[in-house]
Amino acid sequence: MTTIAANMQAVRDRIACAAQGAGRPPSSIALIAVSKTWPAEYIAAAHACGQRAFAESYAQEAMEKMKPLAHLPLEWHFIGPLQSNKTRPIAEHFHWVHSVEREKIAARLNEARPERLPPLNVCIQVNVSGEASKSGVAPGQEPVLARAIAALPRLRLRGLMAIPEPTRDAGLQRRRFALLRELKDGLVAAGFAVDTLSMGMSDDLEAAILEGATMVRVGTAIFGERIKS
Repeated sequence: MTTIAANMQAVRDRIACAAQGAGRPPSSIALIAVSKTWPAEYIAAAHACGQRAFAESYAQEAMEKMKPLAHLPLEWHFIGPLQSNKTRPIAEHFHWVHSVEREKIAARLNEARPERLPPLNVCIQVNVSGEASKSGVAPGQEPVLARAIAALPRLRLRGLMAIPEPTRDAGLQRRRFALLRELKDGLVAAGFAVDTLSMGMSDDLEAAILEGATMVRVGTAIFGERIKS
């Protein structure tokens, strides 16, 4: 677990350095630790290092971890594909959903969100690289979904999310993230109160921060190579 502490510090240093290069305060970028496939004790170790926000991709796996961690003040983010039959536990137990791409799913999340909880924070996932294997709306389609989400009282539209294709080409990384930023700016110009760009992971967080990321989702650089199921 000492490795997690060292990794957390290294990631925070990378965020701070990238923020400085972008002329932004490091506090303007939230670090979301991607804990999918990692057991609860790893999450507890990261929390002991000051990490509060964690991301999961599978509802059942997340539920199993939340129980032993219920005593900790954690913020849970769902970042995986959304299935209609899993919207209820996600709506009931998560604080954020980054991967909304269909009006039907948004409506189900809204219906399942308990009234005792504040509205569920959601981001629209955009397929900025046009990959057939990737989820997300096509660029330019996000305003339609944004209007639908804005009409749902138990959801709060916060912004956009993207997972571009992996590449070592820093220029291409920045172009993909710049596109998402431009789409978010378009929503703001259209009157949507959005403030979030969820983009950037272990291998490209610097490019994302330079293009305006407000949340970076980092797993491997914190926890190591993913455990294979």
